[in-house]
Amino acid sequence: MGQAPAAADTLLKGEGLPDYQAITPEAVSQGMPWLLEQLEAELARIEASLESPSQALRWDELMPPMQQLGERLRWSWGVVNHLLMVCNTPELRQAHEQQQAAVVRFSSRLGQSKVIYRALKQLSAAEDQLTPCRRRILQQELLGMELRGVGLEGEQQERFNALTEELTALSTRFSNNVLDATASWELLLSSPEEMDGCPDSLRELLADSARRKGHEQATAADGPWLMGLDYPRYGPFLQHSSRRDLRETVYRGFISRAASGEHNNTDLVGQILALRQQKAALLGYGNWAEVSLASKMAPSVQAVETLLEDLRAPSHSAAQQELKDLEALAGTPLQPWDVSYWSEQLRQQRFDLDSEALRPWFPLPQVLDGLFNLCGRLFDIRIKAADGEAPIWHKDVRFFRISDASSGEPLAAFYLDPFSRPGSKRGGAWMDDCLGRHTSPDGSQVLPVAYLICNQTPPVGETPSLMSFGEVETLFHEFGHGLQHMLTTVEEPEAAGINGVEWDAVELPSQFMENWCYDRPTLDGMARHWQTGEPLPEAERQKLLQAKTFMAGAATLRQVHLALTDLRLHEQWRAENGQSPEQLRRQVAETTTVLPLLEEDALLSSFGHIFSGGYSAGYYSYKWAEVLSADAFSAFEDAGLDDEQAVQATGRRFRDTVLSRGGSEAPADVFSAFRGRPPSAQALLRHSGLVAA
Repeated sequence: MGQAPAAADTLLKGEGLPDYQAITPEAVSQGMPWLLEQLEAELARIEASLESPSQALRWDELMPPMQQLGERLRWSWGVVNHLLMVCNTPELRQAHEQQQAAVVRFSSRLGQSKVIYRALKQLSAAEDQLTPCRRRILQQELLGMELRGVGLEGEQQERFNALTEELTALSTRFSNNVLDATASWELLLSSPEEMDGCPDSLRELLADSARRKGHEQATAADGPWLMGLDYPRYGPFLQHSSRRDLRETVYRGFISRAASGEHNNTDLVGQILALRQQKAALLGYGNWAEVSLASKMAPSVQAVETLLEDLRAPSHSAAQQELKDLEALAGTPLQPWDVSYWSEQLRQQRFDLDSEALRPWFPLPQVLDGLFNLCGRLFDIRIKAADGEAPIWHKDVRFFRISDASSGEPLAAFYLDPFSRPGSKRGGAWMDDCLGRHTSPDGSQVLPVAYLICNQTPPVGETPSLMSFGEVETLFHEFGHGLQHMLTTVEEPEAAGINGVEWDAVELPSQFMENWCYDRPTLDGMARHWQTGEPLPEAERQKLLQAKTFMAGAATLRQVHLALTDLRLHEQWRAENGQSPEQLRRQVAETTTVLPLLEEDALLSSFGHIFSGGYSAGYYSYKWAEVLSADAFSAFEDAGLDDEQAVQATGRRFRDTVLSRGGSEAPADVFSAFRGRPPSAQALLRHSGLVAA
């Protein structure tokens, strides 16, 4: 098998925290083939040991060796995927592309091993000797192998594997196209009139962008200013610019991303949908939506449709009224590029709340303090900065450790990469696992480590990152995911943290955490002026609370539009019917939008969640889990948010159930253990302002 290539030593380490700077494209090109050869030999060895008939196969004979084999691949290839998302370069992209097919082939070989499948069946037959957690793990492993084609033979399996390989490559291309299309669109603004309405923070950010692109003399006051489609620039510009013509230009640029030219995803959308349908047919399912739901909490496509309709009807009526209110203020019919601007004007008029003016009260360091103190209150944990104790991939990245506040016991750690880097870092925000909780082969306990990635407004000069309230909510959201990964107490790695948690339940802790942004002690702890230390005035806090459900109809309706589009594409769309995916989306839009879509609106071409992000026929999960998260938060409301003792007791119960049990139990059982009953949608409708409180 030969010696491991020296250039790839770091990539092949397979344990501990990666040394990101040492993982070069050369290391990927040399190291991955060697690793896959090693893993193939190890898999063959495991299979051979299982072929010898054993009267009673033991858990320890099968599951730990398989977990260790999977972990070696996940560790090395996971680091490569992580770097591709946060430090994308042409060289790394090429190295990733060269190895991706071989990784997919090995994953298919592993997922389709009939020897392993029979062994899992044999283990699961001895139910009385298994803990409930192990029984659930085996059920999920068997279902996972069935969905990966273990039951297929000969040509069918070959075709299935070819489809899997092609889909993986297309999804990566899709993601890269969105990244490149977003980065390549620029608009240089050179006259002060073109910045009318824009706040100082945005002027500073756009001037900084211009300086980075060679306009060394650019200043916030005099320009030039470089506009782009990354959210820290795009969102505030649409919200504040009084130049309707420029808002239109920017909006049209955004909605047509990756829909033409060299980064065109239009054809990829149809190809991906068609290939998924072919995989579903080979597995014996009617459509890809059925495949997706087979491993989720929702019992059927119809159940998801029912939930979305329950939300669509009240949110559509609310959104229509909201549009009328905006048009009354504007005195003219509105176009899509007007909605953000006039929403901000109405917010200021109705609540005297200027969202941009709040930024100085939310500097990132202070927000982190507030978030960490909240986690201390609720979950009895202590979070401390540990910068310099772990290798990082970019100077902006920070490292933190978590311990139990009562015992001092180390629990976990996490990386935080908070700022937007257009061109090299994927947009959006996400949590991913760096290390999962497990026992290493030498018997030592490996604690979980999370990646927390955001794309918020970066610091400019001496000014720290001043966050919009939306960015604060995003940070809390991703940290909720991180808490479920990091605070698990499950010892079986297949069910620890987010492992084994059904996809449509995984958003519960993330959306739950967003509610605390409005909590008085939390706000008091993080909302302080970055220059004076002055707390957020009570009047402004009240405005935030009053504005919480502002434009909630439109926001809910948009999520329903995206979820229903995703579901219908994967349930109903067929290339042979002569309807394009975009035409089907426009059909859905007839009842899920209140402004007609523009001709060049090509949302699907940049809809990374469903074409490259794992949410295919699963985007509804945000709303499905929001029912759970709103109901979970209502437990604190029921206990009394002003009763600190009750809040802490309820927080500990949340930690001991939702955050602790991971995938060891069905999500409905975990929820019931916390709430004492099944979930109800009433709290979500109330929190959204769609029914009376």
